[in-house]
Amino acid sequence: MTYDKIWLSSPHMGNNEEKYVKQAFDTNWVAPLGPNVDAFEMAIQKYISNEVHVAALSSGTGAIHLALEILGVGQGDEVLCQSFTFSASANPIKYLGAHPVFIDSERDTWNICPELLEKAIKDRISNGKKPKAIVAVHLYGMPYKINEIRKISEAYKIPVVEDSAEALGSTFKGIKCSSFGDIGILSFNGNKIITTSGGGALVSLNEVYKKKAIFLATQARDDAPHYQHSNVGYNYRMSNILAGIGRGQMEVIDDRVAARRANYAMYYKELSGINKIEFLDEPKDYFSNRWLSCILLPSYELREKIRLELLAYNIESRPLWKPMHLQPVFKNCLNYTNGTSEDLFMRGLCLPSGSNLKKSDLELIISLIKKILL
Repeated sequence: MTYDKIWLSSPHMGNNEEKYVKQAFDTNWVAPLGPNVDAFEMAIQKYISNEVHVAALSSGTGAIHLALEILGVGQGDEVLCQSFTFSASANPIKYLGAHPVFIDSERDTWNICPELLEKAIKDRISNGKKPKAIVAVHLYGMPYKINEIRKISEAYKIPVVEDSAEALGSTFKGIKCSSFGDIGILSFNGNKIITTSGGGALVSLNEVYKKKAIFLATQARDDAPHYQHSNVGYNYRMSNILAGIGRGQMEVIDDRVAARRANYAMYYKELSGINKIEFLDEPKDYFSNRWLSCILLPSYELREKIRLELLAYNIESRPLWKPMHLQPVFKNCLNYTNGTSEDLFMRGLCLPSGSNLKKSDLELIISLIKKILL
């Protein structure tokens, strides 16, 4: 029997994306930049905070690359990076010829462990290598330990790149994620809570950082009537067409967050009573967009049994991120670990979480998990 595909996290269009894209075609604004880019940046700014400045870019990865360069990271420097994340959090460190130093997670949020972070900073300083930056991630939409990381950052004067690729709509004490670090980044990849097909943004309270990001993202062209370049630049700006999709998506962001949280609530209601399943609860003052709903099983074997059962019904699920310190490409990098991310990777599973899931989809997924566990 053939089953319809249920995706882990598929794009979900609203009503006006096509209108804004059509405007770009009708006015011939099909090149990078244009009215949609300006309006998209303003929509993001209004949503996060009127205090922030936003640069729309071609990807979240590009935003991290620019953030690190703006913060002065260069050849031979060390950057402290959360290990439990997607590789895009770490790859830009290598782009700049710098060295990632991976930090394990804590159990409350699954994000960068403040204790290990400070231990690593002290150790690297004692070895004459003060880190140039910290890359901290709001994993699966759950904010990291904002106060603790900020305190460490300020104490050692090491800036924070706040990787909010998965956390648009998440908050800590009512303040939107991407506004806590020295520079925040967002992703609008096709699987994110809203999408521009491909795209990202750099966010900062410091307007100088935004201006520097735009300069570097547009090939670092000097202010001259001819093409003149005194710096190496990049082709990282978002196109006016993709920004049109983003404008329409920003109009439905609250609905998308609500739908993702409703998915999590249904999973939790139906599955949390099974003693073999663990969920990641929101600590006090935390609000997660629940980009992906995740569960922990007692063992790797049981996790795989569930994953394969879902796959047999054409349902996409995925193990939690494999930590960066276990990835072959980073095998020679320094790391400060406590076993948390390895355990989460071995036992954790991401369940379908798209805002366009039907109730019948969720009911099927839940029934298949129960069939395995009960």
